[in-house]
Amino acid sequence: MSERNIRVEPIDRQAVEDQEVEIVERKGIGHPDSICDGVAESVASALASEYLERVGEVLHFNTDETQLVAGEAAPAFGGGEVVDPIYLLIVGRATKHYEGQTIPTETIALRAARDYLEETIPQLEYGEDIVVDVKLGEGSGDLQDVFGEDEVSVPMANDTSFGVGHAPLTETERIVHEAERRLNGEYADEHPELGPDVKLMGKREGDTIDVTVAAAMVDEYVADLDEYVDAVESVREFVESVASEHTDREVAVHVNTADDYEEGSIYLTVTGTSAEQGDDGSVGRGNRANGLITPNRSMSMEATSGKNPVNHIGKIYNLLSTEIAEAVVSEVDGIRDLRVRLLSQIGRPIDQPHVADVHVVTADGVSVADVEGDVEAIVDRELADVTEVTRRVIDGELSTF
Repeated sequence: MSERNIRVEPIDRQAVEDQEVEIVERKGIGHPDSICDGVAESVASALASEYLERVGEVLHFNTDETQLVAGEAAPAFGGGEVVDPIYLLIVGRATKHYEGQTIPTETIALRAARDYLEETIPQLEYGEDIVVDVKLGEGSGDLQDVFGEDEVSVPMANDTSFGVGHAPLTETERIVHEAERRLNGEYADEHPELGPDVKLMGKREGDTIDVTVAAAMVDEYVADLDEYVDAVESVREFVESVASEHTDREVAVHVNTADDYEEGSIYLTVTGTSAEQGDDGSVGRGNRANGLITPNRSMSMEATSGKNPVNHIGKIYNLLSTEIAEAVVSEVDGIRDLRVRLLSQIGRPIDQPHVADVHVVTADGVSVADVEGDVEAIVDRELADVTEVTRRVIDGELSTF
């Protein structure tokens, strides 16, 4: 029997797939909030890697307060221009001095931000269309490190906080998540007119799913209104095809529903993101750690991106709870819906949560008692390996938004 405080009990609702109404959202990588998440996480990974290389351990830092102030652009068929640049401020704390060494944290942050933006939003000219600033206050150098000589040591929680994860994804969740990833992947590779600011909102009522897509089009690759209309229709057809791979339910896809062709009001951009025209952004206001916004499920308000991966519960427990939920559903038969909540207590080892609370909806003919032992064993196993989350985050194996 585990010494960890693990609880397994029935959930206090129907499985989400059985609920009459379901709402799911995903903000694509070019959305202003996602830009902040992506930059903050890239900076965090760069700082962690640099600390490991220079001093052999991950020192204190956090970059989870990064903010974006929208700019102004004048899009036009065939190519417009940015009038006022977007302003991005990387905010947080970092250890700049350690055992006689001075570490250029702000230079590291600026380099990481530039590399990330050039890769994910190539239409955004760094230093012209977007200006990046950084203000990192001094952090403390005494954070425990899981990569030190004592490999069995486990960091202490930096806060009393919690993380939430769930599995399996519903059909609507899979459609919304997969459609954005593929629009910003294989589809964008063949269709440069589609910018990375793609937001999807899924609504299921009974067995009817509606997906509303906001897709920023890049003006340089759109010659006129006819080409714009064709681009919108192409996105709609692609999302329909993705949806058909995940459900037999009726699916309707709507793209850029605010467009007014008669008035010439369309979602045309210079850079492929609404950040060029009045849409601000902040870390933690977008997707949760599993890449979705899911009001039918419990969620943590913590910003996952940019937090220190060693002992910051707001990051570790949101990622770990999702990993646990997916592992349980994969390995234990008879579970239709599962929620994991991990609560820390400041100063307590992160592999010993104040409580690990697992709620399940079982299939017909399966009781909670039938699966309780297996579920508890998996939760215990994953908690014992909690520091692996830190390594995987630094290595870029886990997405935080």
